[in-house]
Amino acid sequence: MAVDMVAPAWMHSQITAEQYDSWTPEQCAGIEIVDGIVAVAPSASKRHNRIARLLANALDQAAGAEWNADTDFDVRLQDSPLTNRRPDVVVYRADTIDISPTRPEHVLLVVEVVSPGSETTDRIVKVDQYAQAGIAFYWRIEQAVTGLPIVYTYVLDPASRTYRDTEVFAGEVKAAVPFHISVDLAVL
Repeated sequence: MAVDMVAPAWMHSQITAEQYDSWTPEQCAGIEIVDGIVAVAPSASKRHNRIARLLANALDQAAGAEWNADTDFDVRLQDSPLTNRRPDVVVYRADTIDISPTRPEHVLLVVEVVSPGSETTDRIVKVDQYAQAGIAFYWRIEQAVTGLPIVYTYVLDPASRTYRDTEVFAGEVKAAVPFHISVDLAVL
């Protein structure tokens, strides 16, 4: 027996920043807003979450007192049309921890862990959105067939508002920018 499911009306119309800001944390969980339209994000795998947590912990330790690294919160890229993205890891100014929404000027680095179903979004769409918002660093982690995470790092060219390739790491990340960090993501 088939069950007819009807999506709520708000999924079919553009929402404003004011509307979104009035929603509960439960209503905002598991979604992103792109050009005012709700985009439902599937739950991440345990491997995806572990990679993000290991990297966030290492970045948080390496960042010092001026920066925090955390997971699972929105970054407000623009107010109109509303675009909120939820990167897998965000390094942001520590003095903005209680400011909501988090805005690009608070953010130093965003990291996306690519999963099945998010390839185009993480490799193309979000890269452009983060660059246009002025976020200085972007890292993309591919979960290779070998099980060894591959980390691609990028730095923003402020004149063109595009990212330039910097370094690529297989498993173990030993980066010097935005600060010195060493973390082995192959220990999964």
